[in-house]
Amino acid sequence: MSSPTSSSVGERKANDNKKIRVHLLINGKVQGVYFRQNTKIVASNHGVNGCIRNLKDGRVHVLLEGNEAAVGKVIEWCQVGPTGAVVNKVDIKYEEYTGEFQEFIISH
Repeated sequence: MSSPTSSSVGERKANDNKKIRVHLLINGKVQGVYFRQNTKIVASNHGVNGCIRNLKDGRVHVLLEGNEAAVGKVIEWCQVGPTGAVVNKVDIKYEEYTGEFQEFIISH
């Protein structure tokens, strides 16, 4: 019989392996502050794939795919951004994981 603690740890590891896909729309002073370049570095360091692009209305769109825990860390970073950025709001939309991306790219 396993203890509740070991069972909880096992469940947590299973959730860490869950793959997710998330769209972020980031509002604020997020263009002209190297947001895209820094997001690519953060995502790549966490093994998260996807893409990022500036929108004509001044927002930044980010699509993330990967391990749920790693994607969560990139989302947390995007809510603050790099030095010089002022993030006012992040809209988050979850979708089914597709595995569409093999790396993280900056779209122009």
